[in-house]
Amino acid sequence: MHFLLFLAWTLVRVIPLEGDTHHVQGIVVDGQRLWVTSVERAARKGWLFEYELETGKRLRAVEVQQGEMYHPGGFDHDEESLWIPVAEYRPDGRTVIQRRSKETLEVISAFESADHIGALAVLPDGLLAANWDARQFHLYSREGKLLRTRANPHGVRYQDIKRRYGSIAASGLLGKGATARAVVDWLDPDTLGLLGRETLGRTDRGVPYTNEGMDVRDGLLYLLPEDAPSRLFVFRGDS
Repeated sequence: MHFLLFLAWTLVRVIPLEGDTHHVQGIVVDGQRLWVTSVERAARKGWLFEYELETGKRLRAVEVQQGEMYHPGGFDHDEESLWIPVAEYRPDGRTVIQRRSKETLEVISAFESADHIGALAVLPDGLLAANWDARQFHLYSREGKLLRTRANPHGVRYQDIKRRYGSIAASGLLGKGATARAVVDWLDPDTLGLLGRETLGRTDRGVPYTNEGMDVRDGLLYLLPEDAPSRLFVFRGDS
């Protein structure tokens, strides 16, 4: 069933993640693996963590910073690799977009963007990237050529974006402060038009569910909103 046809979401699992996750950013669910990016601001380090999805056990960790660029964001993957933006910790700062091997975690290739890229989705023919607070979307070729830029038409501060089920799943916050709404939007990949919207609440710590990482797989919505101690929230879509 297409995600746009789901009428409600039921929380079915909460998985604590092992170890200090610092300030979490994005996630990717890949089979029985969970990948997480995070930033350790005081140490000026960016991290990529690999977990066992079922248990939350940490399997591997690698630093991803490159000079002043140490803020990894929302990211995505293809069959063999992870595509991770690592930016300067400021609006309009530079970003290096790294393509890393899933097996070795080593950088396969990389290119720089002149903007702070906070979230990235892998498309069949390129990379869709959202900048700081998702004010703009950039479309890049996989080699790093900027093809198009357009304004975000929805006013949502998207934190993680993915291409799933033929659409762009984009999670984030609508509004600011205590009244901010946690939303998952489904966008047309060509026009960025709004195809559907899911509104969620907050964790028992008061954190909006869509505060940071998001992925969708096999009828399940995965959300990682909280910093350490971090918990992965798994929702099932009900028709």
